[in-house]
Amino acid sequence: MEDKLSKPHAIMVPLPRQGHVIPFTHLAMKLASNGFTITFVNTQIIHHQITKSESNGSEGQEDIFAAARKSGLDIRYRTVSDGFPLAFNRSQNLDQYLEGLLHVFPAHVDELVGNLVQSDPSISCLIADTFHTWPATIANKYNLVHISFWTETAFVLCIYYHMDLLRKNGHFGSHDNREDTIDYIPGVQAIEPKDLVSHLQATNTSTAAHRILYKAFQQVTNANFILCNTVQELESQSLLALQEKQPTYAIGPVFPNKATKSVVVATNLISEFDCTEWLNAKPPGSVLYISFGSYAQVTKNVVEEIAHGLLLSRVSFIWVLRPDTISHGELETSILPVGFEDEIKDRGLIVPWCSQIEVLSNPAIGGFLTHCGWNSILESMWCGVPMLCFPILTDQTTNRKLVVDDWGIGLNLCDRIKPITRMEVAEKINRLMSGRLGDGLQKEIKKMRPKLEDGLAVNGSSQKNLSQFISDVKAKIQT
Repeated sequence: MEDKLSKPHAIMVPLPRQGHVIPFTHLAMKLASNGFTITFVNTQIIHHQITKSESNGSEGQEDIFAAARKSGLDIRYRTVSDGFPLAFNRSQNLDQYLEGLLHVFPAHVDELVGNLVQSDPSISCLIADTFHTWPATIANKYNLVHISFWTETAFVLCIYYHMDLLRKNGHFGSHDNREDTIDYIPGVQAIEPKDLVSHLQATNTSTAAHRILYKAFQQVTNANFILCNTVQELESQSLLALQEKQPTYAIGPVFPNKATKSVVVATNLISEFDCTEWLNAKPPGSVLYISFGSYAQVTKNVVEEIAHGLLLSRVSFIWVLRPDTISHGELETSILPVGFEDEIKDRGLIVPWCSQIEVLSNPAIGGFLTHCGWNSILESMWCGVPMLCFPILTDQTTNRKLVVDDWGIGLNLCDRIKPITRMEVAEKINRLMSGRLGDGLQKEIKKMRPKLEDGLAVNGSSQKNLSQFISDVKAKIQT
């Protein structure tokens, strides 16, 4: 028991998506730097994709935390099957994959956790992504402290947490959902139905994705602790509402700190392209960075309209086009307008993937056309880059409201009710990148960085919350 208290040992299981694996990896490093032993678990397919991207096509290192251990951090690494063979195409067979996550994956995790606990009695905690459907069940079975890690905004967590209120009031799950303002969710001052997360705007609420949500949020109410990748100063109202329900700690932004920055842990599912040399040849604030993240997909028409809008805008740009950016299809040169790459010449750079934080922190970047994923928003705020918002799915619609309507650090790319047009794209890009409106957004976004810095500072709110969390976990282990 003494060993468990002095050095808690946690199994960590992220959702098998890059946008979740990254903050989980940073949290693992942060906790290990604060005395935890960590056993980090990726699915076999995520591990396969990471090692393949790191070694440019061939199988790479088996342990992505080897360098972390050499630096003195006690992080072990394991993999688990998600129930499907490596060759199975999860994005093209999404419904089948989600059914597997719901019904098959939990048994594989249960077996692994059982084996780990049996072989190492020092294991005392399970830190699992809030979207998993099994953490409370497995934590109870093996007498582990259940810690739920929420990688999105506290604002969005409040909405999901109170799905029952939305259903009761007719804003979700009805044949004819109400369209008036929602003003009864604790921690959410007011929100329009069009700004709810996409799953809560759907008419079919019995899909595999919805059943995962329902089960996951039943589980989270039984968590001993909730960790949020946000900052107290940024979302105090939402966090206060959550803290009234369960012990909740804002410990973000979960970026590498000075102690762990030099330790590289692979998390990319696609090989990175180094944009530094290209960017260094551009004037300050002259380049627009475009990325739809690691998961979201768009139609060929959206890509074509954005491409034409870029041509009309005459702005320099870096555009991340993943191999699977287009819905249900491989990226081919033909999806871009004929002659597009010839026309952009040195003005544009199209890459399959890059280090986003490195690109955003380059002085040449003046704006970010983003899908509004939370990791992207945090990085953009940290680097002081105003955003052009084009939300695609899940929490991104709600994040857009925060960025544009509440915080005033971004613009809408288009009216989401109408189809995107090249003229509107060009106009919005020029508004963002021109001195007038861009400067105003820049002033607002520069006010955000101190809030993030306050959280990350040695005596900042996030560090204090992390220390309190560690103390509370040790007290819970003792009981």
